[in-house]
Parts: sequence; structure tokens; C-alpha cells
Amino acid sequence: MLRSAGLGLAGAVAGCSGSSNGDGSGGETSGDGWAGGTNVAMTDSLKFEPETLTVNVGDTVTWKTVDSVAHSVTAYEEKLPDGAAYFASGGFDSESAARGAYPEGSVGADETYSHTFETAGEFPYFCIPHESGMRGTIVVE
Repeated sequence: MLRSAGLGLAGAVAGCSGSSNGDGSGGETSGDGWAGGTNVAMTDSLKFEPETLTVNVGDTVTWKTVDSVAHSVTAYEEKLPDGAAYFASGGFDSESAARGAYPEGSVGADETYSHTFETAGEFPYFCIPHESGMRGTIVVE
């Protein structure tokens, strides 16, 4: 089980696989019904869907592995806005800790990871085992 206070089941929360429409409400629906809101699907095609999501300060984003391949959500620590809290699935307090402990912190099939964004700016992140192509950005207004 993942060890982060930010973890939770999606339950009534829905996810997204498509482009954000700029207001944080998400885009199209994926085949499993994970759609809309402030949510990101992680897929077997090694993509964050949507790749870029725009939300408001104070919004909580939830990532869900919608297929069978486990992923991570790991912030690029050096690229975070000044004063922003670091985030990574598994509750790590630094990028090096998250990288060093993987696969601890992985988000398996139908599992979720959530983080609340309290600082405006751009938050680039990646999946540790799929970093070469699986990258995303949360834009907080």
C-alpha cells in the first residue's frame, strides 16, 4: 500500500483523458469512465492524460492508473515554483528520495494518488520508470 497522506480512493472523483479546457474541468472521457474535473489518467500507453492540466490554487489533483502498468507521480524538484511544496506518490519529501526508493511509491492498477496545490505556477512531473516519455505539467492559476 502507498504511504502518503495525499492518497485516497477516487470514489466520487472522476478523472480525465483529454485536453484541459483551461478551467480545470478536464476534457474527454476515457473508456473506463475516468473523466472530467481535476484528474489525470495514467495509461499503459505510458501517457498522463491530459499531459497538461490547469487548476486553481487550492485544488486537489488526483492521478489514477487506469490500465495495468504501475506508474509514479514525481515532481521535478528543481523546476517547482518558489515556496511550493514538493509532491510525489509515496509521500517522499524530495525527488532523490522518490527515485532512490522506487518501486515504493508506485501507483498500481485502479489506485490513486492526490496532491493539493497551494501555490500558483507550473509544476512539471514525471513517471520514474517511464521518464523518457511520460511527463506532465500541472498549471496552477
